[in-house]
Amino acid sequence: MNMLETFIKPMHREGIRFVAIFAAITLVLFFVEEALGWIGVGLTVWCYYFFRDPKRATPLREGLVVSPADGTISLIEKAVPPAELGMADTALTRVSVFMNVFDCHVNRCPVEGEVAAVAYRPGKFFNASLDKASDDNERNSLCIALPDGRQVAVVQIAGLVARRIVCFVQKGNHLDTGERFGLIRFGSRVDVYLPEGVHPLVSIGQKMVSGETVLADLTSAEPPRLARIA
Repeated sequence: MNMLETFIKPMHREGIRFVAIFAAITLVLFFVEEALGWIGVGLTVWCYYFFRDPKRATPLREGLVVSPADGTISLIEKAVPPAELGMADTALTRVSVFMNVFDCHVNRCPVEGEVAAVAYRPGKFFNASLDKASDDNERNSLCIALPDGRQVAVVQIAGLVARRIVCFVQKGNHLDTGERFGLIRFGSRVDVYLPEGVHPLVSIGQKMVSGETVLADLTSAEPPRLARIA
């Protein structure tokens, strides 16, 4: 990777019209007041950066569950997957990754498998870092069927300023680990429901990289990990 690739990342196509709108407004602002125009330039650059879609090096070992989003682990707790997915009414370990407006918002599949269900549900727009966001906020849920018969649920949750969840896949699609499946505009959260008996290998407060950071290991009997924030 050269120096240019370090700072300039490819942009997802979903961001093209937004960058164009920001750029058009910036041009108008320059006619009104130069200082306002430069503020517009900064916001246009931020918009481009928000929709960045960098390449990721996804680990390929069988059984690994990778993070579906960039961001910070905000919650790890037991919860029942969204009812609209039709999964068993059993509380599973839910790991929540909170994305702020500076994180990359392209979401990637945490495991390899077939999309057994996709379900969208409208809702409210509470701060995505709050526990109640899982139940009350607008969300889009996926159930991924693993080759061994187990299931992993992945839920995109809108946040305080997010107003649009985008999902690229549909029921019956086969997804590879780390494959892009959607994004959320602007600031949000993604929950992963692990199969029964699988413990997360991450801790609250840990920074995650979508498609790269190992969140859990389906083949491991290791207990939940503890961490020290220093």
